[in-house]
Amino acid sequence: MHEWHWISSAIALLGILFFSITGITLNHADSLESGHQSYRSVHQAIPAALVNSLRDNLRQYGEGESAPTEPLRVWIRQAFGVDTAGLAADWKENEIDFSLERPGGDAWLKLDLNQAAAEYHVTNAGWIAFLNDLHKGRHAGKVWAGFIDLLAVACIVFAATGFIILKMHASNRALTWPLVALGILVPFLIAVLFIH
Repeated sequence: MHEWHWISSAIALLGILFFSITGITLNHADSLESGHQSYRSVHQAIPAALVNSLRDNLRQYGEGESAPTEPLRVWIRQAFGVDTAGLAADWKENEIDFSLERPGGDAWLKLDLNQAAAEYHVTNAGWIAFLNDLHKGRHAGKVWAGFIDLLAVACIVFAATGFIILKMHASNRALTWPLVALGILVPFLIAVLFIH
């Protein structure tokens, strides 16, 4: 139990600190976040050959959600520095839209085929919003979600082995069970009495 306890604590240490700190920033987001967001828009002309290729693609496959074509992906990466691999675009008759949500802000990309123009718009809500979104796993991707799951398992092992170690040493420490009971009772009472 001691070995599993220290191994799980070593794995979970940084994660527990991160989620504890961001739990505080999330709980007090209204007072910590400045409410000031920065915006950036970049406009680019779409090459005529690409517009024709996109129109051909629309004629062939129709409107709806689908992945961008390889030439479109390459052009977007060169024009805006955005990798659209694995993303779906909303294809319409004369417009292609990408929703590029991310932690701590938002972004979208709109291609107007009639005007042969593209606009990339980025909103940045700051570091506190970024950390709070990571805490919630909001728009952070599958790798981050996997990390949160791994951390949760490590925390469960840490708590369970800690409880068993408490039980092993409880006879020498009179406050063990009263403190465990308090740790269970206080959140329960707060939930029952103050959350409506």
